[in-house]
Amino acid sequence: MRLGEMHLPEFDQEMGNTRKTLERIPEDKMDWKPHKKSLSLGALASHLSRIPTWTNMTIELNELDVSTIPSMDALKSRNDILKEFDKNLSAARKALSEVSDELLFKNWSLRHGNHTLLTMPKLAILRSFVMNHNIHHRAQLGVYLRLNDIPVPSIYGPSADEGVM
Repeated sequence: MRLGEMHLPEFDQEMGNTRKTLERIPEDKMDWKPHKKSLSLGALASHLSRIPTWTNMTIELNELDVSTIPSMDALKSRNDILKEFDKNLSAARKALSEVSDELLFKNWSLRHGNHTLLTMPKLAILRSFVMNHNIHHRAQLGVYLRLNDIPVPSIYGPSADEGVM
């Protein structure tokens, strides 16, 4: 079994948990922020909907210059966020299921202009910039939900709002 295929069960579990969390975002709180330095709830959820695209960028490119990425506006509704997430997730899952082991061991670099921020094997980028990045921001969104008295879904076990799996 190829490494990309081996990655799929965990990928599916984590992305399923992310979708479950995105399904809870309230339409009337898209502009809500816990702090002036924080992203709005809508911007954070929109960012989560786009994280799966890093899978394809990692597999298809050898580097990414973040200074060339245009700023992305927050999506306006839960439905738009879920549609974007599902579209991006489908493309990411397909790329993972087809990628060769040889390609996953090639280096990938993140740059800002002429400055290289990091270089790691693509397999490590998929772990950190896709999986860990997704988990980090999903946890942030869970805090946003909690602060707005919206039930937090069970992720790795029962949440305070959902006592059973």
